[in-house]
Amino acid sequence: MTSGNVIDAYSSVQVQTAVTGALGVARSDDELIRKAAFGLAQACLTELRDAFGSAHGRTVVLLVGTGKNGADAMVAGKHLRERGVAVHAIATGGHVDAIGTRHLNVPALDATDTAGLKQALDLIARADMVVDGIVGDAMVGDLRAPASDLVEAIPDSALVVAVDLPSGVDPDSGAIDGVHVRADVTVTFGAYKRCLLLPPAAEVAGRLVFVDVGITPRLDAEGQVQRLSPSGVAQRWPVPGPGDHKYSRGLLGIVAGSERYPGAAVLACLGAFGTGVGIVRYTGPRHVGDLILEHVPEAERFPGKVDTYVLGSGVLDDPDQERAIDEALATGLPCVVDAGAIEACVRRRAAGDRPTPGDRVLLTPHVGELARSLAALGHEATTADILHRPYEHALRVAEAAEVTVLLKGSTTIVVGPDGRAFSQDEGPAWLATAGSGDVLAGIAGALTSAGLSALEVGAMAAFVHGRAAVIAADDGPLRASKIAEHAPGAVRELLAERAASVRPRAGRRGGRGLARAGGRGRGRG
Repeated sequence: MTSGNVIDAYSSVQVQTAVTGALGVARSDDELIRKAAFGLAQACLTELRDAFGSAHGRTVVLLVGTGKNGADAMVAGKHLRERGVAVHAIATGGHVDAIGTRHLNVPALDATDTAGLKQALDLIARADMVVDGIVGDAMVGDLRAPASDLVEAIPDSALVVAVDLPSGVDPDSGAIDGVHVRADVTVTFGAYKRCLLLPPAAEVAGRLVFVDVGITPRLDAEGQVQRLSPSGVAQRWPVPGPGDHKYSRGLLGIVAGSERYPGAAVLACLGAFGTGVGIVRYTGPRHVGDLILEHVPEAERFPGKVDTYVLGSGVLDDPDQERAIDEALATGLPCVVDAGAIEACVRRRAAGDRPTPGDRVLLTPHVGELARSLAALGHEATTADILHRPYEHALRVAEAAEVTVLLKGSTTIVVGPDGRAFSQDEGPAWLATAGSGDVLAGIAGALTSAGLSALEVGAMAAFVHGRAAVIAADDGPLRASKIAEHAPGAVRELLAERAASVRPRAGRRGGRGLARAGGRGRGRG
C-alpha cells in the first residue's frame, strides 16, 4: 500500500474490487462519494485560490458523466457553491447519477441535444475551472461526442481538475488513443491508478492529489506499478560503514566509448564515481582511455577483477569493444547494458544464453534502441507504437530476454520480467541532452555494484539522475557533464533527508522538494 516511501498504483479491477467491498459495509449508498467529493472540492478551492487569490465569484464547469465520477463532481459542486463559486453542471451522456443530482439539487445541462451542446460550449468558453468527471477507471474505448467536443473546447486559460483520472486515457496501460483531457491536477480516490504513473497518461495527469476514502485496507500490499519517493530512495541508498574500503564499495568494469563517441566512457565513469562506487576499471580504445584519465584520474585503465559491468555506452562499429562486451556478458556478473550492447544482450538471452539472473541485468534503452531490440525478437514496432504503449513494449523485451528494462523518457519506466514496474519523473525536460544516458548508466552501475536488484537500481538511478539534472539546470539548459557534477550533491541531499527523518533537529533544512506541475495544454486529439 502507498506509504511515505513509495506510491503504489493498482489496476482498475483491483480498485473496483476494493470499492465493491467497501460499499458492502458502508453506512449509506453515498458514503464513499461524499468522502471523495469533499476532498475534490478542497483541491478545487486550493487551485482557485492559488490562481486567482480567492474562489468566491469564480466560474466552475462540471463535465458530468453517467457514472460515479460524475457523481463525485456533482457533490463537489455543492461544496464549491457553498463557498460562493458559480457552478454549472453539464451532462455529457444525457443523464447523471442520482446521487449527484440529489446533492447538487440543480439539473445538469444536457449536452446530447443541439441546443444544450451550444449552451455547454458557451459555458466552457467562460470557465475559470473545468472539472473532468466524464469517465473513470471503468472506461473502455475512446471518448465520443458530445464529450469529445466538450473536451476539445476547454480553453487554455481554464484550470482543469480531473476526477480520479483524466478522461480519455486507458486506466491500466496509460495509452491514449484519441481526444483526452489534459489536467493541471488529478484528484484520485482511495488508490492511485496505474495510468497516473505510466506514460503517456502520466504526462497529462498534472499534479496528483490523493484522497483517502477508506478502501486502502482492501487493496493488495503492493501495486504492480510503483514510484519511489525521495525518502524511499534515501532509505535504500547504500552508504559505506567504518569497515568498508574501496574494494568493498564496488569494482565496476566499464566497456564503453568508441572513435565516434569517446566522451560516453568519460561520462559513465563520472556518473559511477559521483554516486559512490569504489573502483572503476576501464576497457576500450587507448585514446578513449587517455581521455578518461584526463577527466577522471581515479579510473584504472587495465582489465582486472570486477564484480559488475557497465556495457555499451558510446560503442559503435568497434569489433574489439563488441568482443569485450560478449566476454563480459558471458561471465555471469551483474551488468548494466546500454546503447551499443543492448541488442547483443537481448539476442543472447532470448536464445537461452543467460548466465546472469534476470534481476541483475538492467537494460537502459531509449525508444529507438527498444525498437531495435523488439525487431531482434521478431516484433516490429515503430517509435510511435512504443511511445503509445511504452510499458507493454518494455515488458515484451523484459519477458523475452529475462532482463529488467529501463526505458528512458520524460517519465522513465523500469519494467521487470514479472511485470512489476517503477515509474520516475523527477527530471526536467532539459535532461534530454547528448550524453545524459551515459551518466545514467554509470549511476546504475554504481548501484548494481552495491548488490541491489535491477528493478531498484533502475528506479533509484533514474531518481538521482533526474534530481541532479534539476540542480544542474536550475530552470535552464545543461550539459550531461553537469549532471554528473551534481550527482554527489543529489545523493548528499537524499542522505541529509534520511538523517533528518531519523534524528529531527530544529531548524534543519531538508533537500529540495520536487513536485511535478501539470502541463497547461488542453484537450488533445
